[in-house]
Amino acid sequence: MTSSTDSFTIAPGGWLGLLGGGQLGRMFCHAAQSLGYRVAVLDPAADGPAAMVADRHIQAAYDDADGLAQLAQLCRAVTTEFENVPADSLRTLAAQCRVSPAADAVAIVQDRIAEKTFIAAQGIPVAPHAAIRTTQDLQAAPDALFPGILKVARLGYDGKGQARVGTRAEALAAFDGFGGVPCVLEALMPLDYEISVVLARGFDGADVVFPVARNLHRDGILAVSTVAAGDGDAAHARRQAQATEAARAIASGLGYHGVLCVEFFVLTDGSLVVNEIAPRPHNSGHYTIDACVTSQFEQQARAMAGLPLGSTALLAPAVMLNILGDVWFEPGATAAREPDWAAALAVPSAKLHLYGKHEPRRGRKMGHVTVVGDTLQQARADAARVAAALGMAAPE
Repeated sequence: MTSSTDSFTIAPGGWLGLLGGGQLGRMFCHAAQSLGYRVAVLDPAADGPAAMVADRHIQAAYDDADGLAQLAQLCRAVTTEFENVPADSLRTLAAQCRVSPAADAVAIVQDRIAEKTFIAAQGIPVAPHAAIRTTQDLQAAPDALFPGILKVARLGYDGKGQARVGTRAEALAAFDGFGGVPCVLEALMPLDYEISVVLARGFDGADVVFPVARNLHRDGILAVSTVAAGDGDAAHARRQAQATEAARAIASGLGYHGVLCVEFFVLTDGSLVVNEIAPRPHNSGHYTIDACVTSQFEQQARAMAGLPLGSTALLAPAVMLNILGDVWFEPGATAAREPDWAAALAVPSAKLHLYGKHEPRRGRKMGHVTVVGDTLQQARADAARVAAALGMAAPE
């Protein structure tokens, strides 16, 4: 049922609010402002990527009562750019303005134990796993979960808070190294590749789904996303359709409004299991800025404002390359130097997006490049030229 709180439309010129000041917030600001909205960002950092471009920056902690009150007073709708914002802050805001996604949905996704329980309850496969809250839970874990991956239940991202464990003894050592916080132990699966589905769902229950991205990770961080209409054989197309329907079911089950990403493992036997849910725009959806009619960030603004969702049609095959702080450093060097952006942009199909972060660090996401082409083969070839110009590993 749609409540009166959900049904109103915010006209351009109004204020939209954002919890979080990182690069996802920056790209949301650009998209919302292009629609004519003003954006207020609440973030504790003095100078973050989103705060640099927002119309107003409320510098406060995410649970600061005065900061939240300022945001709610100014904005008729608020969203978040990362999943670890306190759910209680979203509940506080929801008493005064429209909030998407809702606190209850975010609370599920913030905890890997609750997340996997929820997904399985929807009848959607997840990896064999066990909730680990104590060393006794590890001692009792089935042998079939080894070798596996031990993941902290909360606050893990980009491969952080994860450890591959071949034996029970290694798992106990990793659990101790994580400080004994709640974890999930997942069995290692026979992985073929990974895909992700990004969708947007409005307050009226309507949804739109972007073309499925095929992803390559390096050291736990997304490195390359590849998207093309009709990519792969009939079996691949069926898996994409299955993943799309599963993502829709997850969004509906969560009562979700806004942009959502669901990451899947494709196993060597062709079956799918959900890896995790991100209740926000996602790194693997950055290609939509340059390769789709409507970007994931514009969809986020449309959903918040109660506007119709836009077309997700793919305009051209695309390859997205993450730019990490590593490209500022020669091998073995400790001092940073500026990458050769001119050489990268000598590839005419390359679209460069830098996030305004002042300090490059190895492993830190500094930007991305999306390469579009008439064919996927051309996009891949051009992406390889960009990667070479920036000293990055070639996309596979």
